[in-house]
Amino acid sequence: MNQDFKILEMIHSSITPLCKRTFLAVLLAVLLAGCGSSLTGDYRSLDDIKESGKLVVLTRNAPTTYHFNAQGNPTGPEYDLVAGFAQSLGVEPQFIIKNSMTEILDGIKKGEADLAAAGITKTEVRGRQFLFGPTYQEVTQQVVCRRRNVQPESLKELIEKKVNLVVAAGTSYEENLERLKSKHPGLNWKATTDMDTEEIFEQVWEKEIDCTVADSTIVKINRRYYPELTVQFDSTQPEPLAWVLPQGADELNDAIADWLEEFSHSGDFDSVMAKYYKYIPKFDYVNIATFKRHFRNRYPKYRKLFDKASEKFGLPHNLLAAQAYQESRWNPRAKSPTGVRGIMMLTLVTAKSLGVKNRMDAKASIMAGAQYLHELKQRFRKEIPEPDRTYMALAAYNVGRGHMHDAQKLARDMGKDPYSWEELREVLPLLSQKKYYKKLKYGYARGREPVRYVQRIRDYANILARELK
Repeated sequence: MNQDFKILEMIHSSITPLCKRTFLAVLLAVLLAGCGSSLTGDYRSLDDIKESGKLVVLTRNAPTTYHFNAQGNPTGPEYDLVAGFAQSLGVEPQFIIKNSMTEILDGIKKGEADLAAAGITKTEVRGRQFLFGPTYQEVTQQVVCRRRNVQPESLKELIEKKVNLVVAAGTSYEENLERLKSKHPGLNWKATTDMDTEEIFEQVWEKEIDCTVADSTIVKINRRYYPELTVQFDSTQPEPLAWVLPQGADELNDAIADWLEEFSHSGDFDSVMAKYYKYIPKFDYVNIATFKRHFRNRYPKYRKLFDKASEKFGLPHNLLAAQAYQESRWNPRAKSPTGVRGIMMLTLVTAKSLGVKNRMDAKASIMAGAQYLHELKQRFRKEIPEPDRTYMALAAYNVGRGHMHDAQKLARDMGKDPYSWEELREVLPLLSQKKYYKKLKYGYARGREPVRYVQRIRDYANILARELK
């Protein structure tokens, strides 16, 4: 391009002043034609992408988009979809994490990436600025509140009760609320740049905020972790989700459409959706009656296996059995849409690394789960006292050693003891807050989950100790 400008400069300097006005007018027309319809910055052609070997993608760090799992590997619905498309092109996906929807869309405008995949709703306003790929999912915006707190059942009640409604700034939720306000002037809300939707959920759960608005997919995933959250009513009709491209990137858009059609017909798309959105109820308290029934009917079948694993790996019997109950309710055929299986809910990768051929084999699963927990303990410093070291290993079993490393680093930065479980259990929930996780190596994590995980195991272990006396 620079060489082209040099040639044009030479031509310009050689013509008469009288012709220069005409020359400049023609030059301007050529440059505008060369830009095509793109008003939002440069974009790469499909051939450029293939030649580079990289598909550059903007996303955000969240459970419905892109995050790291307990094994430290990238995962999430958008990750899986983008990885599938990139594979069809014969390239590797390169993800760039942004902290908000505003940053993501600004990045596309500036030509920072080939596309954005972040659960983005196609709206009329956005459609005037960007090229949207084919719709791959439909979502409904929902008003979400908390049980035993403010619970408006309609937009009218939302206004009349003067509900403290908070949404993430720059989102389609804010855009829809603006539309609703034109018809309902009494509607008020706060749009925050300090929190993303997942953080706002936590504030609703803690009763710091009355209600928020979020897409139905985001609600479904997060209700696993905050079961007290309730959907009060839908605030929109179903809306399309699609990837966002710069204006003019039609060739790439056509390639996405062709891939998505094949990906859907093969059943792979449905598999991705089931993996992340199939609802798995989570207990938020120790159900003693259910536990005792399982203790009578299931536990005796596996007691000797827990004894053997406990003795071999130096782990308390009650704790190991309690962990197995928390993972699977002592069900050797338990499975989840995310791919974990068996009585100790092992991932396929972990099972293979420990020599387990059949995760549904209770003996193999219990021995492997105990070995894995033992190995996690060894990865924490020996000077960490017990039972803190064991609790940290349990938390790592749940959320991953990488996220525990982040929590320890954050504890140090905050002047807390990174070797104390009591202090780490205060730090871990911060891993779901953007102002903290954006500075950490492994990024977003549902930090409250490992805290609850460890506490539930401790509760079950205490009940086991009483039952086994």
